[in-house]
Amino acid sequence: MIRKILIAVCTKALALLAKGRGLIDQGDIRLTAAVSPLRAEPARDKLEPVQHLVAEDMADVNKLIVARLESRVDLIPQLAGHLVSAGGKRVRPMLTLIAADLCGYRGKRHHGLAAAVEFIHTATLLHDDVVDQSDLRRGNATANAVWGNKPSVLVGDFLFARAFQLMVEDGSIQVLKILSDASAVIAEGEVAQLITANDTETTEAAYMDVITSKTATLFAAAAELGAVVADRPQREADSLRSYGENLGIVFQLVDDVLDYNARAADLGKNVGDDFRDGKITLPVVLAFERGDDDERTFWQRTLEDGDQTPEDFVKALKLMESHGTLKDSMSRATDYAERAKEAIQDFPESPAKAAMLDLVDFCIERIY
Repeated sequence: MIRKILIAVCTKALALLAKGRGLIDQGDIRLTAAVSPLRAEPARDKLEPVQHLVAEDMADVNKLIVARLESRVDLIPQLAGHLVSAGGKRVRPMLTLIAADLCGYRGKRHHGLAAAVEFIHTATLLHDDVVDQSDLRRGNATANAVWGNKPSVLVGDFLFARAFQLMVEDGSIQVLKILSDASAVIAEGEVAQLITANDTETTEAAYMDVITSKTATLFAAAAELGAVVADRPQREADSLRSYGENLGIVFQLVDDVLDYNARAADLGKNVGDDFRDGKITLPVVLAFERGDDDERTFWQRTLEDGDQTPEDFVKALKLMESHGTLKDSMSRATDYAERAKEAIQDFPESPAKAAMLDLVDFCIERIY
């Protein structure tokens, strides 16, 4: 019986994967090379030295994650493990490990907290995919596509609970406050995004508020934890928090631009998914603000009403190119990247500091 279930799950997953790749093969990807912003030559991947620096710690974190996914209910480790093992760079837990290193910490507390950060992130992904009705993530079938919405939501809740268990085990009220506050803000951001979903009149300020809450808040908390476990002064914790928040904004801005860029396919992201889902991201916000009445009618039809033809994505790309919205979105990302770097300038030079600066560059260079 178990064998039959596994075969069915794998078959559905492969079908969904093929479907998702088909979306790229149907012409969308060919059109994005013309609107690739800034330079075209590939940039050096800055993530490898960062990963190398925390490799031993990350191995311990991964072991802890696997151990804490265990449950007497078989579906929980199956479903959660499906997403945890699907890839991703583990940037958020990596932030906690590097920040602790930057602050001179040599204990083990940051392992449990990095795992907690990853559980919170994974829980939000499970919930996001249900809300967005997504079939694919990083080129793989989403958990809700394989197991259904109800199990995905409930396992997401389980992961939140595991995260809070790890916080309590750490024994620090300050840690508990940082991560519980972050969880509350992330939830608020999710609701705010739901309210502004498909609303083409969303302002840039409203968009920035959503991504700061939804994405940057967990980056900020993850980095701040490094100073807390090392018992460093509040000014250092504030600096790391500022670094993490600005890095998170960079990460999301670049992610939004990638939806309209050929490079997305190399990163497991399906080009045009945000457009097809009617998501209002910064390139869309700027294009709507700068467009004439006919152009705004186009955005309202395709994103608010969901009335799309195969040719509409091509037109969306052309409008973004004509108004420079992809380039300007990347320009904003670069500004936040500089803020992230400035936030940690007062820390002494070290391999950890160099890695954190490289991490900022990596987030920007994903687009090339």
